[in-house]
Amino acid sequence: MIASRARYVGLLLAMLATRVFAVDIDGRIDADEWREARHITDFRKTQPLNGEPASLATEAWVLATPAGLAVAFRNFQPPSVPRTQQRVQRDFKDLVDRIDVMIDFDGDHRTGYNFKVSSTAGIYDAIVTNESQFNPDWDGNWRHAVGGDADHWTVEVLIPWHIAPMRENSGDVRTIGIYLDRIVGSTGERVSWPLASWERPRFLSDFAPLEVTSFKQSLLAITPYVSSLYDIKATENELDGGVDLFWKPNGQLQLSATVNPDFGQVEADELVVNFDATEIFISDKRPFFTENQGIFEFTTPSDFSQILYTRRIGGPADDGQGSADITGAVKLNGSIGATKYGVFAADEADAAGRSFGALRLVRDFKEQNLGMIATRVERPYLDRTASVVGVDHNWRPTARWNVRTRLMGSDIEQSGQRTSGDGVTIWADYEMDHGWRQQWIGMHFSNGLEINDAGFLSRNSTNYAHWQLNRRFTNLPAESRYLSKDWRWRISTDYNDHGQLLNHQFRISRESRLRNGSYEYGNMNINSAGVDDLLTRGNGVVNLPPNFNSYFEYETPRQGNWALHLEVEAYSGGLSGNDKVGYSINLEPRYFINDALNVYFGLFASRKPDWLVWQRDNLIGSFDGEESRFSAGCNWVMTNRQELRVKLQAVAVNAALRQGYRVGLTGNAVPTDETIDDFSVRNLGLQIRYRFEIAPLSFLYVVYGRGGYEEQAVSDDRGRLLRDTFSLRDDDQLLVKLSYRFES
Repeated sequence: MIASRARYVGLLLAMLATRVFAVDIDGRIDADEWREARHITDFRKTQPLNGEPASLATEAWVLATPAGLAVAFRNFQPPSVPRTQQRVQRDFKDLVDRIDVMIDFDGDHRTGYNFKVSSTAGIYDAIVTNESQFNPDWDGNWRHAVGGDADHWTVEVLIPWHIAPMRENSGDVRTIGIYLDRIVGSTGERVSWPLASWERPRFLSDFAPLEVTSFKQSLLAITPYVSSLYDIKATENELDGGVDLFWKPNGQLQLSATVNPDFGQVEADELVVNFDATEIFISDKRPFFTENQGIFEFTTPSDFSQILYTRRIGGPADDGQGSADITGAVKLNGSIGATKYGVFAADEADAAGRSFGALRLVRDFKEQNLGMIATRVERPYLDRTASVVGVDHNWRPTARWNVRTRLMGSDIEQSGQRTSGDGVTIWADYEMDHGWRQQWIGMHFSNGLEINDAGFLSRNSTNYAHWQLNRRFTNLPAESRYLSKDWRWRISTDYNDHGQLLNHQFRISRESRLRNGSYEYGNMNINSAGVDDLLTRGNGVVNLPPNFNSYFEYETPRQGNWALHLEVEAYSGGLSGNDKVGYSINLEPRYFINDALNVYFGLFASRKPDWLVWQRDNLIGSFDGEESRFSAGCNWVMTNRQELRVKLQAVAVNAALRQGYRVGLTGNAVPTDETIDDFSVRNLGLQIRYRFEIAPLSFLYVVYGRGGYEEQAVSDDRGRLLRDTFSLRDDDQLLVKLSYRFES
């Protein structure tokens, strides 16, 4: 009898939802459509983070429908408060009027999805992990519309249930976590419901629990592509094709697969000239690898570290002959009860190709979750097999504490030799009263820890600890130009795994929001004497004297026809320590011809008066180094589905030898008269890209690209080097690519 009644109630709820809970996403908030929705009016200030009521009235509605979760905003903004008319590109970072909808579909505080809409209907979407870490490389298929009048602007959003994996729910009601906010571009004020902020130790955990009617959706999406790449320099044409598949039969299972993917040419990475011993991290924007990748997130406090770094797949081949071709890849995400899982596999072609595999398990509890990840990479060309296992634990004992622990180990077998290593990190954040908070971090990575076959770790062999004290000021006088200030003081120490001091450091920094919507950040690091154990690539450590570095950044939103970004840095270092001070300055003004079209140019100049560059074995050179960069481009957002982008980057590096050194057994650098050449580098990248969105996640690209790189054993005037950069032409290509997503 009880079971029968429950089925009847469930059927009644479903019928009622089908009959009533239908919303037309047109940007006009119809009272009849939203009458069954949760109505929210208690928006509170989170920039500045003082919890006061919003300066401008904001209200929202949330409604579960069979088609997805629907959210609407009505934002009061009279003519006296300037409203953004600027069009923006997808995943914009512009300081404009906008709203955010963030959803934790399982309500377990592990993964959130961020959906942002500007007042001109531009969109941004991202995945949120580790409480407050945003990754905008993911693009989802969701609906939105913007409307308004002289005193208000409105937004309606519909987020399909199939957009993210969700745990199985046997009842008629599902509990999700939700966060809504609204930002006024001209003042920088942010108001939210609930009162939560990523400036606190906990963000995802502070989302409001919301009970909604439980709906289920299935989706099958197939996205074939064809491309034609014409090499203008070689007068050769290459045709290619492939297909991506996405299948979600229910809320608990998602399967993604790709065959012969084409990932190049349509995105332009920033040009980087790197002579350091550590690798530069570059985020992955390729659709297959960003789709529902949050389950595989396993990071540590070390910058950008992660056990599965998908840029390795299709990266430089093991034989050194360019990038590897990906034959195919598959990814399976799902859940069984409170346990989530992810399975990943990818294979590269040819004899130098690699095979990648990963398994991820996560179990959620009330105030904590526990996870495990394992990766394995087969590299037959190098006769190498790399296995890595990691265990992560996130614990939220109270609303004030957030404690995260990571354990990992690696096992490498190459040419019959076997090595292993381990690592552990723990960091704890504690929120106090009156804007005070503290953070403790400890890290240990052994000499033998190697995760970079499939992951990313800037360095192993480290034993690091820091204590940080923060104070946030939000109730500033009305006459102050600042909306809020956030000061941080940090002391840290770092030893390698041989017990050698890398450095002690004292850091002071301040992050500020201004009342005109601008942003400021500055820091100062004072570093003790220590050693550099990476410079000589395993041929001894180098003793270094005390040094410092300082940095300042300033960014303004559009004011009239202009916006500005400025970065300034001063630093010492090398063997001279504080006796020689270098600098860098980066200035990028942007001019808005109209709301749809803007142009920009950037000038960067730096000087390192004692730049240490490794030559061979224990031989290093101290150079007077100069770097110049010129960037320019335009962004023309013709419509929200059509855009033209021009991006030019030219880099010139000049290094004149000051003195050569041999590094002795005790780490002292001994001057030598051995021949070391001056050197210079030129690097060019130009991309002109037209993109038309035929349908959601279906695109036509027409892309022209040109670039080149040259390194010479001579120095030259930095201005002449930069001018000569524009003559480089290693690559000169035209790409046309068409992809279309079929859904059922």
